[in-house]
Amino acid sequence: MKFRVMLVITGLVCASVCADRPNILFIAVDDLRPELNCYGATGIISPNIDRLADSGIVFNRAYCNVPVCGASRASLLTGMHPLTDRFTTYGSRVDEEAAGLATLPGHFKNNGYHTAGVGKIFHHPDDGLESWSDVPVRPDYPNDLAVQEEWRDYRSAEYAGLHELERPGGAVGPAWEAGDVADDVYYDGKTTQLALDKLDALAKQNQPFFLGVGFIRPHLPFNAPKKYWDLYDPASLELADNPYMPKDAPPDARFNFGELRSYANIPDGKEPLDDATARTLRHGYSACVSYVDAQIGMVLRKLDELGLAGNTIIVLWGDHGWSLGEHAQWGKHTCFNNALQSPLIIHTPGGLAGTKTDALVQFVDVYPTLCDLAGLSKPEHVQGRSLTPVLKDPSAEVNEVLFARWNNGETLISKRFNYTQYYDRKTGAVKSSMLYDRLTDPAENVNVVNHPEFKPVVEKLSAALEQHMKERR
Repeated sequence: MKFRVMLVITGLVCASVCADRPNILFIAVDDLRPELNCYGATGIISPNIDRLADSGIVFNRAYCNVPVCGASRASLLTGMHPLTDRFTTYGSRVDEEAAGLATLPGHFKNNGYHTAGVGKIFHHPDDGLESWSDVPVRPDYPNDLAVQEEWRDYRSAEYAGLHELERPGGAVGPAWEAGDVADDVYYDGKTTQLALDKLDALAKQNQPFFLGVGFIRPHLPFNAPKKYWDLYDPASLELADNPYMPKDAPPDARFNFGELRSYANIPDGKEPLDDATARTLRHGYSACVSYVDAQIGMVLRKLDELGLAGNTIIVLWGDHGWSLGEHAQWGKHTCFNNALQSPLIIHTPGGLAGTKTDALVQFVDVYPTLCDLAGLSKPEHVQGRSLTPVLKDPSAEVNEVLFARWNNGETLISKRFNYTQYYDRKTGAVKSSMLYDRLTDPAENVNVVNHPEFKPVVEKLSAALEQHMKERR
């Protein structure tokens, strides 16, 4: 009898504690550059993300730890740095490369939260399934819609709902589309409707929730309803003013943006894109950002309508950056700043609002930060540092330097410099390197690694990078 009474009391105490904990709305956006009004970019129309920024803190210097979708998400969702044999590609899976470790939503689930995922959170739909209280949902792909020519792309309006199939030669369809259709014809509009339904269900539960909502735009192909393309005058869109490799950049720094070249209306080979194609791509990217911004606005309004906003922490992040012609690159998959830097915005109920910080942060820091904010201890495997000191004081610093890697490149980011070492795959020796002084060269147009005046800087940063590589696990 006493045992039963104790169980009841324990359950009541747990229910009371859980009920007082904040909800988490975790918004992931694919391939999002920090090219938003709240980041000082006046050419992008993103009113809803900007309003979120006005209610929270914008991290001006937030960086992914690896610039590719699958690996970046796996790294953030485990709070663990990528290695040469862990979290390396778009195909990275948490359940294989970090088996048995609690993911971010999984840890919240283990601590009394109802966890739900809508859209693209983990890269693979069947990865991290144990993290969720509900089976994660993504839009269905019905197979009964028209196909024009032999292009089949489940992310386009004409062929919406069809799985992506390769054409002869590897092309997968056009790299952009402006369908004159409603928002919910495309994938992200469908994701939004699923998210709204999920919020309705979660609002009825007497349990704190962790809801992940993942949008795939502005990932290629740049497909968005025509009305979002119409927001922009293509003639007024500025092309990259540095469409060339940095002076003295090593060959290892270059890549041929194969992801973009796999689309049927993009030239194959190694020739640069002409200005007309570059302008259309920038137009499409901008339209996709505005499209996703509208979807985010609907989710945030629903949160308000349900009376949940007052007790919900909101995190918005892009899984990595994207080059739009800078350094003659289109895509991620490099160690340049454009590929590594991405937005991070955190809103906390009653916290600082309309604030920006230049503190150095990396995405492995998100996991411990949310644990702190929810009053949870962080698991031992989590390697990031909590950003709560910065959330209280934007001038605070929690990281002296940051680390990222891609392919055979290892990068260290400090307040002033971005430094990368490229390694020989066979011998493990450093084969080339690059250093950018972002104080005087924010666009990274001149590699100064061999300039005599920077020799002490190179020695210091190289030693710190090598030490990190020895200690990471």
